[in-house]
Amino acid sequence: MCRWLAYSGSPVRLDDLLYRPTNSLVMQSKHSRLGAETTNGDGFGVGWYGAGPTPGVFRSTEPAWHDRNLRELAAQASAGRVFAHIRATTGTAVQQTNCHPFRHGRWLWMHNGLLTGFLTMKRDLAMAVDPNLYPEIEGSTDSELFFYLALTFGLEQDPRTAVAEAVGFIEDIATLRAQYPDHPMLQGLSDDTRLVVSEPLGDLRGAWQEVPDATCVVVHGGEVELNPFVPAVPSVAGRQDRVSTA
Repeated sequence: MCRWLAYSGSPVRLDDLLYRPTNSLVMQSKHSRLGAETTNGDGFGVGWYGAGPTPGVFRSTEPAWHDRNLRELAAQASAGRVFAHIRATTGTAVQQTNCHPFRHGRWLWMHNGLLTGFLTMKRDLAMAVDPNLYPEIEGSTDSELFFYLALTFGLEQDPRTAVAEAVGFIEDIATLRAQYPDHPMLQGLSDDTRLVVSEPLGDLRGAWQEVPDATCVVVHGGEVELNPFVPAVPSVAGRQDRVSTA
Protein backbone atom coordinates (compact mmCIF):
# COMPACT_ATOMS: atom_id res chain seq x y z
CA MET A 1 0.00 0.00 0.00
CA CYS A 2 1.08 3.58 -0.58
CA ARG A 3 2.37 5.94 2.11
CA TRP A 4 1.36 9.59 2.38
CA LEU A 5 1.10 12.67 4.57
CA ALA A 6 -1.04 15.77 4.70
CA TYR A 7 0.21 18.86 6.53
CA SER A 8 -1.76 21.94 7.64
CA GLY A 9 -0.18 24.59 9.84
CA SER A 10 2.39 27.34 9.82
CA PRO A 11 4.46 27.47 6.62
CA VAL A 12 7.16 24.82 6.56
CA ARG A 13 9.84 23.97 4.05
CA LEU A 14 9.04 20.77 2.19
CA ASP A 15 12.28 19.07 3.13
CA ASP A 16 11.34 19.46 6.81
CA LEU A 17 8.45 17.09 6.07
CA LEU A 18 9.92 14.85 3.40
CA TYR A 19 13.57 14.37 4.45
CA ARG A 20 14.41 15.54 7.96
CA PRO A 21 12.21 13.34 10.23
CA THR A 22 13.79 10.06 11.33
CA ASN A 23 11.05 8.09 9.60
CA SER A 24 10.45 10.64 6.86
CA LEU A 25 8.26 9.90 3.86
CA VAL A 26 11.35 9.56 1.67
CA MET A 27 12.76 7.08 4.19
CA GLN A 28 9.46 5.19 4.11
CA SER A 29 9.68 4.96 0.33
CA LYS A 30 12.61 2.58 0.78
CA HIS A 31 12.08 1.15 4.28
CA SER A 32 8.39 1.33 5.21
CA ARG A 33 7.77 -0.01 8.71
CA LEU A 34 4.00 -0.41 8.65
CA GLY A 35 3.06 -0.63 4.99
CA ALA A 36 2.00 -3.78 3.17
CA GLU A 37 5.19 -3.42 1.11
CA THR A 38 8.59 -2.42 2.49
CA THR A 39 9.44 -0.48 -0.66
CA ASN A 40 7.23 2.14 -2.29
CA GLY A 41 9.19 2.93 -5.41
CA ASP A 42 6.55 3.31 -8.13
CA GLY A 43 6.61 7.09 -8.21
CA PHE A 44 5.67 9.92 -5.91
CA GLY A 45 3.97 13.28 -5.85
CA VAL A 46 3.86 16.48 -3.84
CA GLY A 47 1.10 19.08 -3.83
CA TRP A 48 1.20 22.38 -1.98
CA TYR A 49 -0.93 25.48 -1.63
CA GLY A 50 1.06 28.60 -2.34
CA ALA A 51 0.26 32.08 -3.64
CA GLY A 52 -1.46 30.93 -6.83
CA PRO A 53 -5.17 30.28 -7.34
CA THR A 54 -4.60 26.52 -7.60
CA PRO A 55 -2.20 24.26 -5.70
CA GLY A 56 1.12 23.33 -7.22
CA VAL A 57 1.79 19.68 -8.06
CA PHE A 58 5.07 17.89 -8.76
CA ARG A 59 4.89 14.21 -9.74
CA SER A 60 7.46 11.74 -10.97
CA THR A 61 7.77 8.04 -11.73
CA GLU A 62 11.22 8.00 -10.12
CA PRO A 63 11.55 6.42 -6.65
CA ALA A 64 11.36 9.26 -4.12
CA TRP A 65 14.73 8.36 -2.57
CA HIS A 66 16.40 8.62 -6.00
CA ASP A 67 14.94 11.84 -7.40
CA ARG A 68 17.33 14.80 -7.28
CA ASN A 69 14.68 17.22 -8.55
CA LEU A 70 12.50 16.44 -5.52
CA ARG A 71 15.39 17.21 -3.18
CA GLU A 72 16.04 20.52 -4.95
CA LEU A 73 12.36 21.50 -4.87
CA ALA A 74 11.93 20.49 -1.24
CA ALA A 75 14.91 22.58 -0.18
CA GLN A 76 13.37 25.74 -1.66
CA ALA A 77 9.56 25.50 -1.54
CA SER A 78 7.54 26.14 1.60
CA ALA A 79 3.82 26.09 2.30
CA GLY A 80 1.26 25.86 5.07
CA ARG A 81 -0.69 23.05 3.42
CA VAL A 82 1.12 20.13 1.83
CA PHE A 83 0.15 16.74 0.38
CA ALA A 84 2.84 14.16 -0.29
CA HIS A 85 2.47 10.60 -1.54
CA ILE A 86 4.78 7.69 -2.38
CA ARG A 87 3.30 4.98 -4.55
CA ALA A 88 3.29 1.20 -4.56
CA THR A 89 1.14 0.24 -7.51
CA THR A 90 -1.59 -2.35 -7.10
CA GLY A 91 -1.58 -3.19 -10.79
CA THR A 92 -1.97 -0.03 -12.86
CA ALA A 93 0.91 1.37 -14.89
CA VAL A 94 3.82 3.31 -13.45
CA GLN A 95 3.33 6.67 -15.15
CA GLN A 96 3.09 10.29 -14.07
CA THR A 97 -0.67 10.49 -14.61
CA ASN A 98 -1.11 7.66 -12.10
CA CYS A 99 0.93 9.34 -9.38
CA HIS A 100 -0.86 11.11 -6.53
CA PRO A 101 -1.97 13.71 -5.57
CA PHE A 102 -4.63 14.35 -8.19
CA ARG A 103 -5.82 17.92 -8.69
CA HIS A 104 -9.10 19.53 -9.72
CA GLY A 105 -9.29 23.30 -9.32
CA ARG A 106 -8.45 24.05 -5.67
CA TRP A 107 -8.80 20.42 -4.64
CA LEU A 108 -6.08 17.83 -4.10
CA TRP A 109 -6.78 14.12 -3.56
CA MET A 110 -4.71 11.18 -2.29
CA HIS A 111 -5.77 7.61 -1.63
CA ASN A 112 -4.12 4.67 0.11
CA GLY A 113 -5.52 1.27 -0.73
CA LEU A 114 -7.29 -0.36 -3.62
CA LEU A 115 -10.78 -1.11 -4.89
CA THR A 116 -10.95 -4.90 -4.96
CA GLY A 117 -12.24 -6.09 -8.32
CA PHE A 118 -11.64 -2.66 -9.86
CA LEU A 119 -11.23 -3.94 -13.42
CA THR A 120 -14.60 -5.71 -13.33
CA MET A 121 -16.47 -2.58 -12.27
CA LYS A 122 -14.31 0.13 -13.85
CA ARG A 123 -16.71 0.78 -16.72
CA ASP A 124 -19.74 1.17 -14.46
CA LEU A 125 -17.85 3.56 -12.19
CA ALA A 126 -16.56 5.62 -15.09
CA MET A 127 -20.03 5.92 -16.63
CA ALA A 128 -21.28 7.47 -13.37
CA VAL A 129 -18.79 10.36 -13.51
CA ASP A 130 -20.27 13.73 -14.48
CA PRO A 131 -19.76 14.09 -18.27
CA ASN A 132 -18.29 17.56 -17.70
CA LEU A 133 -15.65 16.09 -15.36
CA TYR A 134 -14.85 12.92 -17.26
CA PRO A 135 -12.45 14.52 -19.82
CA GLU A 136 -10.18 15.58 -16.93
CA ILE A 137 -9.37 11.99 -15.93
CA GLU A 138 -5.84 11.39 -17.22
CA GLY A 139 -4.71 8.14 -15.63
CA SER A 140 -5.97 4.61 -15.10
CA THR A 141 -6.01 4.21 -11.32
CA ASP A 142 -8.93 3.39 -9.09
CA SER A 143 -7.85 6.30 -6.88
CA GLU A 144 -8.33 8.94 -9.56
CA LEU A 145 -11.70 7.51 -10.57
CA PHE A 146 -12.70 7.52 -6.89
CA PHE A 147 -11.77 11.24 -6.79
CA TYR A 148 -13.95 12.09 -9.78
CA LEU A 149 -16.87 10.13 -8.38
CA ALA A 150 -16.57 12.18 -5.18
CA LEU A 151 -16.50 15.36 -7.27
CA THR A 152 -19.58 14.14 -9.12
CA PHE A 153 -21.39 13.63 -5.81
CA GLY A 154 -20.63 17.18 -4.66
CA LEU A 155 -17.15 17.16 -3.10
CA GLU A 156 -16.75 20.90 -3.58
CA GLN A 157 -19.95 21.66 -1.65
CA ASP A 158 -19.95 18.97 1.07
CA PRO A 159 -16.77 16.85 1.14
CA ARG A 160 -17.79 14.45 3.90
CA THR A 161 -21.14 13.55 2.35
CA ALA A 162 -19.72 13.35 -1.17
CA VAL A 163 -16.98 10.92 -0.18
CA ALA A 164 -19.45 8.81 1.79
CA GLU A 165 -21.78 8.64 -1.20
CA ALA A 166 -18.91 7.79 -3.54
CA VAL A 167 -17.89 4.91 -1.26
CA GLY A 168 -21.49 3.74 -1.03
CA PHE A 169 -21.84 3.84 -4.80
CA ILE A 170 -18.63 1.84 -5.29
CA GLU A 171 -19.74 -0.76 -2.77
CA ASP A 172 -23.10 -1.02 -4.51
CA ILE A 173 -21.44 -1.58 -7.89
CA ALA A 174 -19.07 -4.24 -6.54
CA THR A 175 -20.29 -7.67 -7.59
CA LEU A 176 -21.98 -9.97 -5.10
CA ARG A 177 -19.83 -12.83 -6.29
CA ALA A 178 -16.77 -11.01 -4.99
CA GLN A 179 -18.48 -10.44 -1.64
CA TYR A 180 -19.62 -14.05 -1.36
CA PRO A 181 -17.03 -16.16 -3.21
CA ASP A 182 -18.27 -19.43 -1.69
CA HIS A 183 -21.97 -18.98 -2.45
CA PRO A 184 -22.79 -21.72 -5.01
CA MET A 185 -25.77 -20.02 -6.68
CA LEU A 186 -24.09 -16.65 -7.12
CA GLN A 187 -21.05 -18.21 -8.79
CA GLY A 188 -23.27 -19.54 -11.55
CA LEU A 189 -25.00 -16.25 -12.39
CA SER A 190 -24.01 -13.79 -15.08
CA ASP A 191 -23.27 -10.15 -14.24
CA ASP A 192 -26.54 -8.98 -15.81
CA THR A 193 -28.77 -11.30 -13.75
CA ARG A 194 -31.66 -9.51 -12.00
CA LEU A 195 -34.56 -10.95 -9.97
CA VAL A 196 -37.74 -9.05 -9.03
CA VAL A 197 -39.59 -10.52 -6.05
CA SER A 198 -42.23 -9.53 -3.52
CA GLU A 199 -39.70 -9.98 -0.69
CA PRO A 200 -36.03 -11.06 -0.49
CA LEU A 201 -35.33 -14.75 -0.95
CA GLY A 202 -32.29 -14.60 1.32
CA ASP A 203 -30.28 -12.42 3.66
CA LEU A 204 -27.19 -11.63 1.58
CA ARG A 205 -26.14 -8.09 2.41
CA GLY A 206 -26.12 -5.92 -0.71
CA ALA A 207 -28.03 -8.44 -2.83
CA TRP A 208 -31.43 -6.79 -2.61
CA GLN A 209 -32.60 -3.32 -3.51
CA GLU A 210 -35.96 -2.25 -2.16
CA VAL A 211 -38.40 -0.92 -4.73
CA PRO A 212 -40.42 1.99 -3.32
CA ASP A 213 -44.19 2.06 -3.49
CA ALA A 214 -45.71 3.36 -6.73
CA THR A 215 -42.61 2.55 -8.78
CA CYS A 216 -42.32 1.09 -12.27
CA VAL A 217 -39.33 -1.28 -12.64
CA VAL A 218 -37.79 -1.67 -16.11
CA VAL A 219 -34.99 -4.21 -16.61
CA HIS A 220 -32.74 -4.10 -19.70
CA GLY A 221 -30.14 -6.80 -19.21
CA GLY A 222 -28.09 -5.65 -16.23
CA GLU A 223 -29.54 -2.16 -16.23
CA VAL A 224 -32.45 -1.45 -13.87
CA GLU A 225 -34.59 1.68 -14.13
CA LEU A 226 -36.85 2.77 -11.28
CA ASN A 227 -39.43 5.30 -12.41
CA PRO A 228 -42.35 6.83 -10.50
CA PHE A 229 -45.68 5.22 -11.36
CA VAL A 230 -48.65 7.59 -11.25
CA PRO A 231 -52.13 6.57 -12.42
CA ALA A 232 -53.37 8.76 -15.24
CA VAL A 233 -56.91 9.37 -16.46
CA PRO A 234 -57.11 8.60 -20.19
CA SER A 235 -58.16 11.37 -22.46
CA VAL A 236 -61.77 11.61 -23.67
CA ALA A 237 -60.70 10.98 -27.27
CA GLY A 238 -58.84 7.86 -26.21
CA ARG A 239 -61.85 6.46 -24.39
CA GLN A 240 -64.14 7.12 -27.35
CA ASP A 241 -61.74 5.36 -29.73
CA ARG A 242 -61.62 2.26 -27.59
CA VAL A 243 -65.43 2.21 -27.18
CA SER A 244 -66.05 2.58 -30.91
CA THR A 245 -63.51 -0.12 -31.72
CA ALA A 246 -65.16 -2.55 -29.30
